[in-house]
Amino acid sequence: MTSVAPMITNDAVILGMLATILGAVLWTASRESGFWKKFYSYVPALLLCYLLPSLLNTAGVIDGAASKLYPMARDYLLPSSLVLLCVAIDFKAIVRLGPKAVIMFLTGTAGVMAGALVAFEAMRVIHPETVAGDTWRGMTTVAGAWIGGGANQAAMREVFNVDATMFGQFVAVDVLVGNLWTAVLLFLASRAQVFDRWTGADLTALNRLRDSIEQYQTLHARIPTLPDLVVILAIGLGATGLSHFLAQYLVSLIESLPAEWRLRDYSLTSGFFWIVVTATTIGLLLSFTKARTYEGAGASRIGAVMLYVLVATIGMQMDLGALLDRPWLFLLGFLWIAFHGGLMILMAKLIRAPLFMMAVGSQANIGAAASAPVVASAFHPALAPVGVLLAVLGYALGTYGAYITGVSLRAMAGT
Repeated sequence: MTSVAPMITNDAVILGMLATILGAVLWTASRESGFWKKFYSYVPALLLCYLLPSLLNTAGVIDGAASKLYPMARDYLLPSSLVLLCVAIDFKAIVRLGPKAVIMFLTGTAGVMAGALVAFEAMRVIHPETVAGDTWRGMTTVAGAWIGGGANQAAMREVFNVDATMFGQFVAVDVLVGNLWTAVLLFLASRAQVFDRWTGADLTALNRLRDSIEQYQTLHARIPTLPDLVVILAIGLGATGLSHFLAQYLVSLIESLPAEWRLRDYSLTSGFFWIVVTATTIGLLLSFTKARTYEGAGASRIGAVMLYVLVATIGMQMDLGALLDRPWLFLLGFLWIAFHGGLMILMAKLIRAPLFMMAVGSQANIGAAASAPVVASAFHPALAPVGVLLAVLGYALGTYGAYITGVSLRAMAGT
């Protein structure tokens, strides 16, 4: 992170800067001719919304890690956006996407686990000092984060007794490498047609889902009134409040259960896990009610705005300058993610999976529920819930996969 005090620390000012960036990017991206039309044919708008805030953080203008904006967006805007995006979803069509989405997700998990071993062995050849000593312990925390999420990462820290300094170093690897991979996936999303032609993907089910959402939006479209907009916010924020309330209750209930049940190992004591699961469930349930008609008044568009703010706050945490601190450690991370990505592309080719399933299956592992819907929404805003549904699997598998990876790394390290 930045070594000097940031120029701007006031979150109100930072939020204004992020809003200006989002407005400028989306306004220029909406131009139908001229320079900007050509520019955005190469550079996805969503990618810029992600990278421009990271430049502010890298240059020391702001300190993304110290800001309270990301926790706000994660805890309030993300659940609200999931509810509003789910309202228009065709749940039966999601089910009809078939097993390929799950196969790609599990391939991503396998890629993280095997990639850790490949990267560890590769660094023994390239720069042995990087993986000397207890480096393997720190890698277990990244495995937990990249298969599951923060709760799984913390669990691995306790299980393998990772000291605070090493934990901090690998948190930096997790954040920088993981965020750069997100940027790569966002870039690829704009090239989906090329990728899908190469894999020979069958897009029938995915197109049917997207078309059903678009047809519903067109059929029920109307100019929103003030009551419409207030009701949409009431649905999103009300469901978010209920999700926080139920999550708090569920966590307390689970923590009161016998310790020998080891429910912590499954991330079931993570409040954020239950917030996301509950918000998504509420949104899916509402899609079967008259609440779905508010999609015509722009429910998913308001949800997409919230998601764009989340994208900007995620980007503002990335410090490109962190590569200068321990470059060899980051090379370890890059080799690791490269193996994961290569395996995902190979499997997509073998089973003819669309880029959507490859990208979302990957991000459901690497970024978990906080960013999987961001990547999914790059294909279509209403597809965000697919990312969440897959990311929930990651929470369940994170501890298992990371523990097996840790044991394997310990054996390789000979300790």
